[in-house]
Amino acid sequence: MNTTDPSAPAITYADSGVDTAAGDRAVELMKEAVAATHGPQVLGGIGAFAGLVDVSALKDYRRPLLASSTDGVGTKIAIAREMDTHDTIGRDLVGMVVDDIVVVGAAPLAMTDYIACGAVVPERIADIVRGIAEGCRLADCALVGGETAEHPGLMAAEDYDVAGAAVGVVEADQLLGPDRVRRGDVVIGMDASGLHSNGYSLVRAVLAAQGLSLEAHIDAFGRSLGEELLEPTRIYTADLLAVLADPRTAGAVHALSHVTGGGLGANLARVMPRGLAARVDRGSWEPGAVFSQIARWGSVPQLDLEGTLNMGIGMVALVGAEQADATLAVLSEQGLGARVIGEVVAEDRLPEPGTPSEHVIAGAKGVDGGAVLLAGQHPGWA
Repeated sequence: MNTTDPSAPAITYADSGVDTAAGDRAVELMKEAVAATHGPQVLGGIGAFAGLVDVSALKDYRRPLLASSTDGVGTKIAIAREMDTHDTIGRDLVGMVVDDIVVVGAAPLAMTDYIACGAVVPERIADIVRGIAEGCRLADCALVGGETAEHPGLMAAEDYDVAGAAVGVVEADQLLGPDRVRRGDVVIGMDASGLHSNGYSLVRAVLAAQGLSLEAHIDAFGRSLGEELLEPTRIYTADLLAVLADPRTAGAVHALSHVTGGGLGANLARVMPRGLAARVDRGSWEPGAVFSQIARWGSVPQLDLEGTLNMGIGMVALVGAEQADATLAVLSEQGLGARVIGEVVAEDRLPEPGTPSEHVIAGAKGVDGGAVLLAGQHPGWA
């Protein structure tokens, strides 16, 4: 039955707000960057319904375990949109995903992305994907597929969000985690590049309360506020895989913790076994200027700040004490600043907090494990 009203104006897909030609143009702009992440293990090219990766190498594993992770970037996108700078967000996305995979000792194999937007602006979409491709290159991970979805009427034309997922592999007997952690292990903290991709709702609330412009030059940062806030997330994967593979540090790393939402204490507690605790000395490092500025601008209580932001430590390794120096040496060779920030002790020997700013964290993220004591104070902090 023909239900078309001949008197009604014709409505096309483009009239509804979806521009398929713009999507095709975005793909053309990003193709070269995506292809640069493909090694001989990647089959086919861009445009296939599914990405294909040759995993024949897994036949050499005794018991390969697949590790998977998915994540997004959160409200940091609001900063990118206001600054009209979109080529760093992709690196943030990769860091959030692949650094969760390496925590169990796995090497990432392949990643896919998803971008939802109100309207496809080819150059903007291409910038985002080029950032994702750069992040994958830094992590030695192939970007094998993705999707861009246009949602007119659901999202404003300038709005977008990004998400990604990746899969990696680890030999079962090399799996890292709480069961390897021992009393006497040292806690090594690795430098963050800045805020990374967590806590931006707090940061944006502070900026709004103070009426601060992203264009404002901040002497403590040596650049504009917006540039500081868009500093890409450090990607630790390649550095950590180098430590795990180096003969000098064989078996040194017992567990890793990626410091994301919830901060250092909550994420470190996720890899502490029951009966053990990590005593972390804040005096062993000084958070970057961005953390103290946010605290000052918003009068943010310290416990709230460090339960939200990474406080300058983006990744933590629990390492056998006898191999701590070798681990620090290999990390230094990788160009990654790191230092001992604490030790693992029996939970019943954990000292009581000595000041209001010291506190014990346990049971974070639903994990029934050990505890973390954040003790002391950062240099220069009251």
